[in-house]
Amino acid sequence: MGSINIANSKNRDAIVNTKSVHSPLRVRWLDEKGRQVQSVRLLRCTIDRDADALIKLAGSLDKVSELLLKGDPEVDVESYGRTLSDTSRVYIDPDKKIVHKILEFENVRNADGSLRERRPRVVPVPNTATETPLKWSGKLIKKSEVFNRFVFANKMQVVHVNGLTYDFLYNMAKELHEQQSLMLLGSGPKSNQPLIFQRGGTPYRGFLEGRIEGDKYCLILHLSNMELKVPEVQVAPAATVPAEGGTSEPVKTVEPAPKAAAPEAKSEAPAAPEASSTKKKTPRAKKS
Repeated sequence: MGSINIANSKNRDAIVNTKSVHSPLRVRWLDEKGRQVQSVRLLRCTIDRDADALIKLAGSLDKVSELLLKGDPEVDVESYGRTLSDTSRVYIDPDKKIVHKILEFENVRNADGSLRERRPRVVPVPNTATETPLKWSGKLIKKSEVFNRFVFANKMQVVHVNGLTYDFLYNMAKELHEQQSLMLLGSGPKSNQPLIFQRGGTPYRGFLEGRIEGDKYCLILHLSNMELKVPEVQVAPAATVPAEGGTSEPVKTVEPAPKAAAPEAKSEAPAAPEASSTKKKTPRAKKS
């Protein structure tokens, strides 16, 4: 159970508790003897017998099959199938040795999945239970709109610690219940920064929901770190054809020129030729 410092619409703040919301177990799995079945973690493989170790032992990948036919070099009877209890994550280098100093990076991606930025990872500091309370933003969003825009990764219930905080949280839940909306909850002076509950934890965007029934209340903080966005439609580039030099040139489409209009037929009769006034010359007699 954690704690959170939150303020109401009248700028009155109080430190209250938070707890995770778990659905009750409705299905119980039993074995053939009627005993309760539980999940365990088993050791499946060790580093000295993985695929890389077998390739190094055989000399090449093609010779690994010969080792498998001759024996079981990939199985360690003494350790395989052992139950694991408390484990810790470690980082190793390509030589399978533990690394004590590492550099972590985070990738920021666009809505279509393409990489937008790669930057060094900054370890965030908790900001929900500090001296500065989470302010009442007053930004209300209808429930139908919120559930169609954001993906909720987790949720926790805000509970009171005494009688005074009961009245404090009940009035908050009543105000949200009457609006039938969720209020955007964030850190910072403008309530626009993400919520971080533990050091190195995932930053979340909070949505506070309130429900009441008589003198009972339920104040739920929904957490989201993903927003549903429709990717932009990209216009396909023009078709290209390879040129003689090996490069591609865009194909130009030539539209046919408009046909010239046919001349209109005239119904007028052709003009009569004019009378010629030239006299016809007679040939002269040739002298002998």
